[in-house]
Amino acid sequence: MRSPSNHPDSRRVAAQRLGCCLLLFSGALIAQDSPIAFVGAEVLPIAGDPIPNGVVVVQDGRIVAVGGAATAVPAGATTIDVAGKVLMPGLVDTHSHIGGPSGGDSSSAIHPETRALDAVDVRSDGFWRARAGGLTTLNVMPGSGLLMSGQTVHLKLRKDPRTIEDWLLCDDPIAEVCGSMKMANGTNSIRQPPAPGTRGKSAALVRQKYVQAQEYRDKLRDDRAGATPPARDLEMEALVEVLDGERIVQFHSHRHNDISTLLRLGREFGFTPVIQHGSEAWKVADQIAEAGVGVSLTFIDAFGGKEEALGWTMESGRLLEEAGVDVSFNTDDGITDSRFLLRAPAISVRYGMSRQKALEGVTLAPARQLGLADRVGSLEVGKDADLVILSGDPLSVYTRVEETWVEGERVFDLDDPEHRRYATGGYDVYRNLADVHVHDSAAAIEAGEWR
Repeated sequence: MRSPSNHPDSRRVAAQRLGCCLLLFSGALIAQDSPIAFVGAEVLPIAGDPIPNGVVVVQDGRIVAVGGAATAVPAGATTIDVAGKVLMPGLVDTHSHIGGPSGGDSSSAIHPETRALDAVDVRSDGFWRARAGGLTTLNVMPGSGLLMSGQTVHLKLRKDPRTIEDWLLCDDPIAEVCGSMKMANGTNSIRQPPAPGTRGKSAALVRQKYVQAQEYRDKLRDDRAGATPPARDLEMEALVEVLDGERIVQFHSHRHNDISTLLRLGREFGFTPVIQHGSEAWKVADQIAEAGVGVSLTFIDAFGGKEEALGWTMESGRLLEEAGVDVSFNTDDGITDSRFLLRAPAISVRYGMSRQKALEGVTLAPARQLGLADRVGSLEVGKDADLVILSGDPLSVYTRVEETWVEGERVFDLDDPEHRRYATGGYDVYRNLADVHVHDSAAAIEAGEWR
């Protein structure tokens, strides 16, 4: 069986290898072997209390120090004065559709073998908009029109990618787990063929597929003399990874009875899902908390649309927090533009959610829900140097994302006119900047100028 992509050693090797490649081709503003010290900002480490007049030191793509004004700055470090600003971890999004990922087709309702990794366009302008919103880590998913539309891909929005391999958080996309599994129930997945027309039949199809995966796993592990291993089956391999806890299930579900069904499936087959959307999760909050399942809320501030989302309340964050549920917020981009993810925790605080848990909901909580909390989501020594510099309070409507850093490299700068257009321009701003961001010459590619 493949090794999980969220194993710390595997990911460190991947980060080191990718970091080397980026240094060769990215035209980095500051050499990575030189420490960088951010000084003077209010630092929000998320894993601890805010630090006024704080210091964050990064080197080789990682955080090496976090503390108050007395924190030592290494000799030879490049000092960046961010006095009057707020510095926090890069935002993490558990649910994005940027880059045009596609999953299973209409040939069946269940496609666990299909990978978003094979479909995402890393040069989509949507990723620039995400950086402009302070997002640094994304879970890019296929859609929810099927019971199981396939494998998601976890991406780090590093500078100047050539291929999706430059953004992966796993080491080997062929041999390792590089994302989650997207499942769905409710009206999306039953409204048209090949999906069944009822909720009951939908659950039965999923159960049968997992039973097959259990049998496949048993055959793989049959060490009796003369036992014949099964033929390789990509569907079954992906589901065995779910059964073994190597691949997290991201489960699209809105209505309370659909949420109860997915919790039941998790208990029966031994996996712990993350509830995506969770419009009525507050109605079964105690049940969710007892199961130890997280909820990633897609914030709805304009009511209407699908019937099963009518049970949404602006108090969802507060109600789930009070029940002890791990709560995050996602964009489901383009339901919410990636530039505006911080609106969700801001509004949730105004409806009673605690400030600490709301900020955690766009940083450390989604990192936990993707199995990446040992690398991203908080400002702690040893973690990736993913940072956002803000003009003010992250929960204020007046605040702007001024800079976004990924693994110690600046990937968005509001003062750069080219970057600024992605923060303020329309949805298709990329098309208007083709002359700036698309280079046909091999020389430009080799110089690291490809955007």
